[in-house]
Amino acid sequence: MRTGNEPVTARTPLRLRFWLSLWGLLWAAAGAAAFSLAGRPGWAAACAALALVAAVDLAVVVRHMRQGPHYQPGPDVPPYEPPRTR
Repeated sequence: MRTGNEPVTARTPLRLRFWLSLWGLLWAAAGAAAFSLAGRPGWAAACAALALVAAVDLAVVVRHMRQGPHYQPGPDVPPYEPPRTR
């Protein structure tokens, strides 16, 4: 049972997520390359898996950004009322 309207009014800073995903992708790919050159296949695989996760997140963020603006409540819209405790 939902107690609030978080999924309806939730907002995410997509540009920040884009840059953080890109930063993580670059570092994870560099780590995978460095560890593979150093002869550490386990660490290289871990960095490659992390790079894959960052790439998927980056693709999701870009997809959401290209979908265009959706309804976003402005600062004049008050937050939902917290659930009443008994």
